[in-house]
Amino acid sequence: MNWLNDTSETAPPGDRLAQLWRGPAILKIPGAHNALAGLLAKRAGFRALYLSGAALSASLGLADLGILGLDELCLFTRMISRATALPLIVDGDTGFGGILNVMRTVREVEDAGAAAIQIEDQQLPKKCGHLNDKRLVPPGEMAARIAAAVRARRHLRIIARTDAAGVEGLEAAVARARIYREAGADAIFPEALTTAEMFTTFARAIDAPLLANMTEFGRTPYFTAAQFQSFGFNMVIWPVSSLRIAAQAIGDLYDSLMRDGTVEPLLHRMQTRAQLYETIGYQDYEALDQSIARSLVPPDVRRK
Repeated sequence: MNWLNDTSETAPPGDRLAQLWRGPAILKIPGAHNALAGLLAKRAGFRALYLSGAALSASLGLADLGILGLDELCLFTRMISRATALPLIVDGDTGFGGILNVMRTVREVEDAGAAAIQIEDQQLPKKCGHLNDKRLVPPGEMAARIAAAVRARRHLRIIARTDAAGVEGLEAAVARARIYREAGADAIFPEALTTAEMFTTFARAIDAPLLANMTEFGRTPYFTAAQFQSFGFNMVIWPVSSLRIAAQAIGDLYDSLMRDGTVEPLLHRMQTRAQLYETIGYQDYEALDQSIARSLVPPDVRRK
């Protein structure tokens, strides 16, 4: 079974995501920067995915400064959603412009198969939430973005991210979150909180599903999913982890290949042809066309 003939899912992705985040256990959501990463996450047992603007930008050789385009975002949203059939939260940055742009973004992302879109309260050019000197729009302007997104969506869930904690303080972040919730946000994402106490205080103050960000090399300590649940959060993302580990592995490969002129020393770190074909369902695709002979995987020939 693959996306060409899979008709098993009938409920809209947004509804399926909301059902998951209402569960008794925290929803663990890894980042998937492409469809293959999404398939590997699904194989590991994850039930929802996150498409990070930072990870996608980096995979395209771009900085996470609002340079990513809507068409690029929708292309990867569509590829990941259809390949995995898992609810996908999509990082929509600031919504790609004014009110009408936000509404178009919501429609385009929803049509591409997303379950939710995250919209933040930064100005353009925006920055990674864990970097310095972020600039925020007034709360009313962000509330207008959220209200526009709600008007445009059908099933898509709207997640409002606030970067205010590191700019204006935790109290201001709480105040903004309440305004965004009143504007119609389905869930709230407080970015770059730095202590367990901040997470707990925020959760006690906001009556909404809450999403935590456990990105690496940022301002948030390395809490576990269980700890985030104890703080009162419903979801946790690891947005860039798949890209970081893939980039390091690819860099190691190229260094080794340049030095040795062979990839043989790294074969043990590679997914085999058989494993790759199993992951992507290669023979499931072949089975849809009887004119294609079933492929036989060559033997794993290695020097002894």
